[in-house]
Amino acid sequence: MRLAAYIQHDLRRRIRSGDSLTQKLTLPDLAGHYGVSLTPVRAAVRLLIHEGYVCKLGNRRLAINLERVGSGGPDDAIQTPLTPEDWDRILVREVMLASLGRDAVYLREEALAEKHGVGRSVIRHAFSRFAGAGLLEYIPRRGWLVPPLREKDVRAFLEVREILELKALDLARPRLVRRDLKTMLEGNPLPKAGQPARLDNHVHQYLVDKSQNRYLRDFFRQYVARYYTMLFDYAAPEASVVAEMARQHRRILRALIRRDWPRARKALSDHIRSQDAVFTKLLSVSMEGASCPG
Repeated sequence: MRLAAYIQHDLRRRIRSGDSLTQKLTLPDLAGHYGVSLTPVRAAVRLLIHEGYVCKLGNRRLAINLERVGSGGPDDAIQTPLTPEDWDRILVREVMLASLGRDAVYLREEALAEKHGVGRSVIRHAFSRFAGAGLLEYIPRRGWLVPPLREKDVRAFLEVREILELKALDLARPRLVRRDLKTMLEGNPLPKAGQPARLDNHVHQYLVDKSQNRYLRDFFRQYVARYYTMLFDYAAPEASVVAEMARQHRRILRALIRRDWPRARKALSDHIRSQDAVFTKLLSVSMEGASCPG
């Protein structure tokens, strides 16, 4: 739930239930209470005024509509606002989409804050972390510069990923649990006619976790790895690609269950390398779209 919607919902619930507010009904006090900027508070109050729960007085101060206090009635359960992890996921996607054009693109805090109904500080803090990982760059007075994705970038990442995942497999061998592997195998069933393909990607994180190497875990948790994972999911929505990925997972898992390490390593290597074609197709389509007039 966006912050503005959460604040609107929470204040409306308090008014309807007759609960006293723990803060003054001013924008700065509400912002301080919820720990946010003024932007989502303004949006929430504007909606509450429209709904008749809050009134704007002649002196421009805000007041609760007393006719609505204790009015009760059904109300949806309040959802908690998005966490920093949620915002990282949302904003990595914004960066990913911006990187698919022919040229570098500027992302501006104000526009994204308006789009997502959140304070600019949320955007700024997330982008600062992304900049540290090399996903974008801050240019004073212009915004956050996202460089275009290139095939050489994809191949460089896949090369590193292959090396590290193979190392994770080697380290994980003594800690692999047959039952876990069989469960993941069932999550990648052979496709049946008339049924959507199913894909379970847990085998990758499973091998990294079982490696018990914190540096491997850190690599796959950092923003660049998240970016490429999101990029691949975006690039491969077709049922045929999903079905082929599931088949490749089955080859990896069957080899792991049999403890056939050479075959498991080859199946994992082939699987990672096959993703180069998926990314290349996405980039070629993006470049064609970027060159279209209008």
